[in-house]
Amino acid sequence: MDIFNVSLWLSGLLIVLVLIGVRVAFATAFIGFVGLCIFFMEKQGFDRGLVTAMKLAGQVPHSKSTTYSLSLIPTFILIGYLAYYAGLTRFLFEAAKRWVGWLPGGLGVATVFATAGFAAVSGASVATSAVFARIAIPEMLKLGYDKRFAAGVVAAGGTLASLIPPSAILVIYAIIVEQSVGKLLLAGFLPGAVSAIIYAGLVIGLARYRKDLGPPVGGFTWGERFSALPGALPILFVVFIIVYSIYFGWATPTEAGALGAFVVLLMALWQGLRWGQLKGALMEAAKLTVMIFTMIWGVLIYVRFLGFAKLPETFADWIGSLDQSPYLILLMILGAYVILGMFMDAIGMLILTLPVTFPAVIALNGGPDVTREAAALGMTAEECAIWFGIIVVKMAELCLITPPIGLNCFVVAGVAQDNKLPISVQDVFRGASPFFVADVITVAVLIAFPGIVLWLPSLL
Repeated sequence: MDIFNVSLWLSGLLIVLVLIGVRVAFATAFIGFVGLCIFFMEKQGFDRGLVTAMKLAGQVPHSKSTTYSLSLIPTFILIGYLAYYAGLTRFLFEAAKRWVGWLPGGLGVATVFATAGFAAVSGASVATSAVFARIAIPEMLKLGYDKRFAAGVVAAGGTLASLIPPSAILVIYAIIVEQSVGKLLLAGFLPGAVSAIIYAGLVIGLARYRKDLGPPVGGFTWGERFSALPGALPILFVVFIIVYSIYFGWATPTEAGALGAFVVLLMALWQGLRWGQLKGALMEAAKLTVMIFTMIWGVLIYVRFLGFAKLPETFADWIGSLDQSPYLILLMILGAYVILGMFMDAIGMLILTLPVTFPAVIALNGGPDVTREAAALGMTAEECAIWFGIIVVKMAELCLITPPIGLNCFVVAGVAQDNKLPISVQDVFRGASPFFVADVITVAVLIAFPGIVLWLPSLL
């Protein structure tokens, strides 16, 4: 039996399972275990092969999940929920409203920059969208904003949490491809800022083109603008602590995340955080952490089977042998992510595809030992790994706002309906559709100018 062909059939079955609604964690674990059973049973017989497969399937998740780097995921997620329950997000939105509200679509622009600021203390896109659906949408509707426009801005703005550190999805990428967590977190900072600026530019352009989408908000004096800044400073202070400590090597990313969570907890207590709110923040952070870890456990079993089947190596060799422009092949890979993103959540899509696509992109660049001068993409293997990580995470953001599975859109619609706002899921998807174009522009900029991604990590 050709184990490579078996891996192809099982990978196809895995895609079918995911598309019919089986959770990624359970689908990958099941397919990986079946593959390991087939592989070892052929070599060792039925009884010994089954025992070996069971041992391997049990040991791999434990050995990988106890990795020190993974411990920062719960702290990064906890920072965001503590900031929300402490009410720090309202101060951030109010400051953004007073400073940029005078622009066309001013509250939309304020929402984009406020979500970017909150993304810098929250590692979860869904949490960011849920928070600002409660804060920003009622304000925009009160001022006569188009409901689709208002909901789309919030759904798209929430995706910035995937890119701006501390980002849980960047940590997952670093673990899967075995790259520096610190360098990847720093690499996401400037691309996240560029993405937020492009979003804001799109909001201004749409509001100027259609006056009924969102009127500007004026009447704030300079005194009122400066008086709003102290409320936003706690979040900016936490961002400074995390980025500064990682950048100068004073703390590992895990230590920086724990320090950030501790600082936000003190600020929340200062703001009058109650026990029920603290319990809610801890429970929400625990639920999201368990979900992420379960997905990682399942995919690691699947990845181990792929390693025995040598599917990633074979695919990488095939990609490297293609007589086409490396950038054309890269665009084809990214196009596949656009299609997959319509049917899968962001984290599931990445952990499912990276074991195959990452070695292929490294091979496309020239291999793990290539020099910058000889590389097809003009980067060393480490630089290519960091750059591709930011690109692919940005592509993963697309699946958060594209139908039919765009999770951010469902969250925004759900929060809006809970608050008795007349916004349906279809309204959110329509409002978020222009931001797909903005994301494509951002990806094009990052491909054309990789220095935006690589400059900060190069200084580490």
